[in-house]
Amino acid sequence: MAKNYLKSSLQNATFNIIFQVLFRCITFFLNAFVLRYVSQDVIGVMNVRLLLLESTILFLSREAFRRACLSKTSEHSWRQVINLLWFTVPLCQVLSMFFGYVWLHILVPPDTSITPHYNLGVWAICISCVIEMCCEPVYLTAQAFLFVRLKIVLETIYVIVRTVTFVPLVIYSPDKAVIAFSLAQVLSVCVYTFSYYLYFYVYIGNRNRHLLSCKRGSLHCQNENHRMSSEDDFPFCSLRDFLPMRIENQPIIDYSLTKLTWSFFKQGILKQVLTEGERYVMTLFSVLTFYEQGVYDIVNNLGSLAARFIFRPIEESSYFYFSQMVARDTAVQAQDQKHISETVYVLKHLLRCISSFGLVILVFGQSYSKLLLFLYGGQTLITGPGPLLMRTHCLAVLFLAVNGITECYALATMNTSQLDRFNYVMAGLSVSFLFVSWLFTTVFGGVGFIFANCCNMLARIIHSIKFIQTHYKGTEYKPLGGLIPNYNFLFVLFLSWSITCLSERYFFDSFKIIHLGVGIVCFMAVVIVWCYHERELVNLAISKYKERSKKEN
Repeated sequence: MAKNYLKSSLQNATFNIIFQVLFRCITFFLNAFVLRYVSQDVIGVMNVRLLLLESTILFLSREAFRRACLSKTSEHSWRQVINLLWFTVPLCQVLSMFFGYVWLHILVPPDTSITPHYNLGVWAICISCVIEMCCEPVYLTAQAFLFVRLKIVLETIYVIVRTVTFVPLVIYSPDKAVIAFSLAQVLSVCVYTFSYYLYFYVYIGNRNRHLLSCKRGSLHCQNENHRMSSEDDFPFCSLRDFLPMRIENQPIIDYSLTKLTWSFFKQGILKQVLTEGERYVMTLFSVLTFYEQGVYDIVNNLGSLAARFIFRPIEESSYFYFSQMVARDTAVQAQDQKHISETVYVLKHLLRCISSFGLVILVFGQSYSKLLLFLYGGQTLITGPGPLLMRTHCLAVLFLAVNGITECYALATMNTSQLDRFNYVMAGLSVSFLFVSWLFTTVFGGVGFIFANCCNMLARIIHSIKFIQTHYKGTEYKPLGGLIPNYNFLFVLFLSWSITCLSERYFFDSFKIIHLGVGIVCFMAVVIVWCYHERELVNLAISKYKERSKKEN
């Protein structure tokens, strides 16, 4: 299994985007369907209060371990890595007990008239998080050894099980939506975890039989040390190898990896506050009612579709690629210049694509937010603050797009001391974010959350840009040149904004089809201009596609 990190990262991003599109299409129609059976108050309880509990526990339990253990995987002692990953289970148990107590006994619970099953929902979230941590060793192994399709298939199964469980129960008994939510949560996680172990049980069995039949040597697997002897080794001979074990004459875990994990953990606490800051403010300070939280969540989910199904998988794959190609503790000049040149090329064009996409979302979102809300929820979603929330989200998407890639590169290439300094920056941003969120929400309402997010993302972008500039200072490389798209492209975007705004004003109320048609024409013009000025990248993508088609044929 020769490793091509760029190819695998691109393939992983592609499959992730396909999955996210499929997943978001399912949830898009599912939410529109559920809106007709479940009240906004209950949606606020499930999608804000309970899912925030899940996000908090899972992020703090595993994010730091994933980031640390995916750095230079070819140099790992896998026995030590597996032992380290199993620390996520007791950590998750402690966090579940702590946050479960906070959610049950400190936060103000929803009134029983909204739902009497809130406690069951909290317990279901805590139990499902602990179960999910048990598959962390096999999950990270799949990521490190480039089992690209496996993650997508199993996450698809997870979504299907959750949907098939939740929807019929809600239809049958809408007043027990939280019970349906809880049952779907636990059942889908159990199937997801079992499927990972089942896959590797079958994979390892087939691999062992194949090696034995080919008589390629001993299949003996040293339990005390699973370090990869070459790039082609898969260091696991049975499912027992995914369990924690003692290692003779070696530490149980890699202390340098543990130190890196601790750095990511401290940073993760702050990043979680920044990522879910508005939900924490809603939950801790009760600035919005559960009904208002439900409305905000609906609009927020629609407004962040691009971020969820395009930006996030690209960031995950980019982080893996950058972490493999660039050494953390070595100057750029002292590294393999072929790798560095390729990395700069990828980063520059990635920034160009992602910033262009963010600008397209911003421009067309101003004129088509109201149409999207109308198609999704009918007249009720466009009579209130929904359109303003959606338009503001489009600005946040642009900041989110740029911040995702710049910060992804910074985190993948910072050394331990730089990561520690970054923690202090994130600490300041976290404190200011909470204060600004509370202040802006008091003044602007729900839109204040989005404004606060924009301010914090802008600050993070500036910090990451400074790091990248310093990283390549004194070299010929200028990866940040990709931040600014071609000026002709920007001019066409401005014309499209002007035309679509006029179209919304004169055609939306009476001729929505005409308004949609105008947007399609303008969008096609924008795409043509972008492809013309980025034809080098387009030709490269076409050639790679043709090469792959020939190989498959």
